[in-house]
Amino acid sequence: MKQITNTILMIRPINFRMNEQTAVNNYFMEEMELKNQTINKNAQDEFDTFVNTLRGKGVHVIVIDDTNEYDTPDSIFPNNWISFHESGNVVIYPMFAENRRNERREDILDVLEENGFKIKDIVDYTSAEEQDVFLEGTGSILMDRVNQKVYCALSDRAHEELIIEFCEDFDCFPVIFTANQTVEGQRLPIYHTNVMMALGEDFAVICLDSIDDKKERKNVIEHLKKDGKELIKISEAQMHQFAGNMLEVLGENDKRFLVMSSAAYNSLDPSQLAQIEKRCEIIHSPLDTIETCGGGSARCMMAEVFLPKA
Repeated sequence: MKQITNTILMIRPINFRMNEQTAVNNYFMEEMELKNQTINKNAQDEFDTFVNTLRGKGVHVIVIDDTNEYDTPDSIFPNNWISFHESGNVVIYPMFAENRRNERREDILDVLEENGFKIKDIVDYTSAEEQDVFLEGTGSILMDRVNQKVYCALSDRAHEELIIEFCEDFDCFPVIFTANQTVEGQRLPIYHTNVMMALGEDFAVICLDSIDDKKERKNVIEHLKKDGKELIKISEAQMHQFAGNMLEVLGENDKRFLVMSSAAYNSLDPSQLAQIEKRCEIIHSPLDTIETCGGGSARCMMAEVFLPKA
């Protein structure tokens, strides 16, 4: 099993804006004093620059344009509704926000097959939405594919029963915990695991300060260290600059890269950068509009393709 891939699926936005339906529990989002048309144009520019930066390093990026069929302001974050696996399985996930459910598109699978990938089966958990049970893809679950573990912070968008069902279906061990952030003096659940933690081939970037329960924190650390992951610890302030929202990918000649936004990169101190750079090169790109209005960053924009070639 591979932990990282050189193929990424990304969705270019056409109606990006702040999504009022996700703002209820995504405390990373902020209002911008700009018209939606300007916000969308800025997001498109950031998206295009990001894609060109990745391709410049030899990462294979499959870009699909969003459609005007539905109002899908968060379509730029496809990793929340779909994931692709070496077994040939495609997983479709239940989404918290009703308008995000319209992001799910069958034609995306056709594009992947046209690009030479083989889809064996589709595992669909979306019926859980009828019971208000959610699990938002690789936003909610961080897969250690090599060691067959799933790390997940519980929230309104990640329900324990569905995490366990996923782990049973994919023969993984669940490492479940709660991660919080301070919002107006209160400790409230972080909406997605992948904003407080990133899992590389032999390291983990993690905001341990967000795991308030000492036993849970100790358990997460033990699992990571047991599997040979070096811990690169970030603060809650760095997490709010999206320093936990990173993804390791392969570029030209299978060179390893850690992808992040420029805000995340600029928040890291020299010792943290050194820890990362002894393992892989850093790619960063400015995503200020997307981060501010969307409450997500570089990792959220990339759906990794692990499917076998046909």
